[in-house]
Amino acid sequence: QVQLVESGGGLVQTGGSLRLSCAASERTFSMYAMGWFRQAPGKAREFVGHIKWSGGRTYYADSVKGRFTLSRDNAKNTVYLQMNSLKTEDTAVYYCATRTRPFIPGGFDSGSYYDYWGQGTQVTVSS
Repeated sequence: QVQLVESGGGLVQTGGSLRLSCAASERTFSMYAMGWFRQAPGKAREFVGHIKWSGGRTYYADSVKGRFTLSRDNAKNTVYLQMNSLKTEDTAVYYCATRTRPFIPGGFDSGSYYDYWGQGTQVTVSS
């Protein structure tokens, strides 16, 4: 069973930056992809981004494209979410998730695509 641990959340002012980390307990060959989602109070969970372990191809939600960047460190079994130019509407609990089932094209913006989830880390952007 894969365990995921997020870190790096906190309080930042509008326009600031944060880098979230998601460390996995398993070696990356057992995981096909990693996704990030967020959930603000009273709102539905929202897709943020997705990265494939092999090749590192990334996909982003339109709301974060150009501001957020995903990267991975295979040696550390860790994925990073660099968040720049933060806005108040980015305030949410951020979750990472991984897929261990065989790869399928598409659907990575849905929570059901993933098999394991982290506990979440709070990001608060103040004006």
